[in-house]
Amino acid sequence: MAATEHKPNLLDLDRADCERLVEAAGFKAFHGRSLFKWIHKHGVLDFDAMTDLSRTLRQTLRAQTDIRVPRIAHAQPSGDGTVKWIMELADGQRIETVAIPEGRRMTICVSSQVGCALNCAFCATATQGFNRNLTVGEIAGQIWHATRQLGGAPSNVVMMGMGEPLANFDAVVKAMAIMQDDFAYMIAKTRLTLSTSGIVPNIYRLREVSDVSLAVSLHAPNDALRDELVPINRKYPLAQLLPACRAYVAGDRRRRITWEYVMLDGVNDSLAHAKQLIRLLEGIPSKINLIPFNPFPGNRFTTSPPERIEAFRERLARSGTFTMTRKTRGEQIAAACGQLVGRVEDRSRRTVGVPVLPRHESGYTATP
Repeated sequence: MAATEHKPNLLDLDRADCERLVEAAGFKAFHGRSLFKWIHKHGVLDFDAMTDLSRTLRQTLRAQTDIRVPRIAHAQPSGDGTVKWIMELADGQRIETVAIPEGRRMTICVSSQVGCALNCAFCATATQGFNRNLTVGEIAGQIWHATRQLGGAPSNVVMMGMGEPLANFDAVVKAMAIMQDDFAYMIAKTRLTLSTSGIVPNIYRLREVSDVSLAVSLHAPNDALRDELVPINRKYPLAQLLPACRAYVAGDRRRRITWEYVMLDGVNDSLAHAKQLIRLLEGIPSKINLIPFNPFPGNRFTTSPPERIEAFRERLARSGTFTMTRKTRGEQIAAACGQLVGRVEDRSRRTVGVPVLPRHESGYTATP
């Protein structure tokens, strides 16, 4: 390991951390705010270029800290404007970050883990295994790079890339706070979405510390089918998941849960399934995203025919539930929902059923 990696990485620090850091070195807290702003808002990694910091402070920072961002190993543009960045981390692992343009909106899909241990049946990431959680800096570093590549901060961020965000709770929450900070990327809470496969205890925890939008990878209207498609359901079944989601939006009539539902031919796409879904979500402020399945090599599923997806959507809409069919983006560069794989050294111990990790369960959730 290089000597610099033993130094604290300033990308792991939020604004308050930066203030405490410079105060501990004998300087005023406002210098910490300036340091934070230089890194995130201005994208500066060279201490000498931080011209409003004293020479003594810059020397101290250079000696005691470092600023390390992931390296963009490869950029893959798609004909529809989507771009996938393959980012290499300090240990050689790779993750994927996707930029998705839509009119004046630019959405960045951010990874939270290296790989995935949940083994969802329809997801390419799950086939790659699981290595580790990302650090705060490795999560925030994806937005740092996106902002530099795009010439400005994105309008929307979705924690929907590789990994289960709520299985890396502390780092994800802190990275999202950095994204929202006025001295950094200024992402509004309504434009920052976290998607989970259903880590129920951490949905309750998230409600206590954050007010970002919540999306849930549902994909089935009953436990039997969801047990097959999303194995974490065996640990946190719908009877536990739905109350947690209802509690998350309680007290604010403007908020609603986004339910992600991948359309699998002959599996979960019948009108009977649509009716079950309507009954399941009754009373929960909801938006349903129907996602055409994006195939990948070795998978047994196929995409529902467009006419069946439309019939499913119409049945949900007639019930009064806001429902839309998500437009597939980035499929030609394997950047669409369920296709992100990166390069992962699998360190999980997979068993039949729900994998057990030392601290968390992890699972891939859908990209926009």
